[in-house]
Amino acid sequence: MWNEPYLESCCRSALHRLCLAGTNGRPRMLRDEPCLDRLRRKGFACLSTDDRYQVTLSGEDRHRTEILVRKA
Repeated sequence: MWNEPYLESCCRSALHRLCLAGTNGRPRMLRDEPCLDRLRRKGFACLSTDDRYQVTLSGEDRHRTEILVRKA
């Protein structure tokens, strides 16, 4: 049974961009901020002290299992 919260394709893309940003994170006020905020509410992202979105450990896990998965 699927126990993970569903992520829309736009949110999966935002999570991928967030992971690609690495330790720099993603600034606020970008077009994908609604998705980044949704990821924050689900625990996959957080706001750093300099007001940038950062990926959390659970966000990295979700990215690894849902986005980096290769289809056979």
